[in-house]
Amino acid sequence: MLVGVPKEIKKQEARVGLTPAAAREYVERGHSVLVETNAGIGIGADDEAYITAGAQIAATAAEVFEKAEMIVKVKEPQPSEWVQLREGQLLFTYLHLAPDPAQTKGLLESGVTSIAYETVTEGVGLPLLAPMSEVAGRLSIEAAALASRNFNGGNGLLMGGVPGVAPARVLVLGGGVVGTHAARMAVGLGADVTILDRSLPRLRQLDELFTGRARNLFSTSEALEMELAQADVVIGSVLIPGANAPKLVTKDMLGLMKPRSVVVDVAIDQGGCFETSHATTHEDPTYEVDGVIHYCVANMPGCVPTTSSHALNNATLPYGLALADGGLSAIMENAGLRAGLSTHRGKLTSAPVAEALGLACSTPAEVIAA
Repeated sequence: MLVGVPKEIKKQEARVGLTPAAAREYVERGHSVLVETNAGIGIGADDEAYITAGAQIAATAAEVFEKAEMIVKVKEPQPSEWVQLREGQLLFTYLHLAPDPAQTKGLLESGVTSIAYETVTEGVGLPLLAPMSEVAGRLSIEAAALASRNFNGGNGLLMGGVPGVAPARVLVLGGGVVGTHAARMAVGLGADVTILDRSLPRLRQLDELFTGRARNLFSTSEALEMELAQADVVIGSVLIPGANAPKLVTKDMLGLMKPRSVVVDVAIDQGGCFETSHATTHEDPTYEVDGVIHYCVANMPGCVPTTSSHALNNATLPYGLALADGGLSAIMENAGLRAGLSTHRGKLTSAPVAEALGLACSTPAEVIAA
């Protein structure tokens, strides 16, 4: 199969769908790899590195989209990209369709067979979402620390305090992968950390993991309101796979929070878990609502593209190779890939996306059999 890797064009996105090492794995498996020139420059991989790995270099993205049987990306296709996709072509990337009706319509009209990293499963886990969740969770505390600085409009607190001065209070909403890594970073800096979650088994795991260095509480409306009133930083890390994130913190709740406190909405790719959230960029990452600083960058791991690209490729490689080897058969034979199928020949196959956007939905078996 001819596998194409276009350069990412989302604003301030420097990750790449295939690293040279991953491209070599495809080539050694008998596939051809076509990489747009300078696609890997953001991770320090020039065209020569891809040529050494056995890949070919395309002068333009248009050439990649025209020739490739499978497109491997990082971020969701932008409008200029989805119009170049076509029926019979595979697209393997993050999609986050639930809050994005325009992209969903574009993919359906193209007829492309799209598989979303964020909904591919392995057991009860999300193996292709996990590495970027780890990165985003760790970055969320760095972002909060910067936003808390006085010259950025924040409250001027040092995350870990100093002897004789209390540390910042950090509230983490959700104890999944993002929340756990955010809490680890905050605890490491010496912050006073509380994690809210609704899963008692998960709370027990967190209790064992942090051994008293972070509090964990069962999430109720009362607990949330009490913790919001005391927090200096709130990290939003809730996830419903493939669906819009629940709006846990309403606009009215911002009135409970301290002036110049900071919220970091890591769930913004799925619409955000704060009612007042809207997507921002690394270039202009924050804004203020009712005295609360909001950080809502939609591609947080993009600011550390080298780490992020290698971590992502480590996870996606076996699934991408399976797709290149087997095409549609791989989707039907692999339950994890089947869970990631989002569109096929103009049909939507993701139930959470269909519910969020009010669209009809078919099963993967139905559309592939047809």
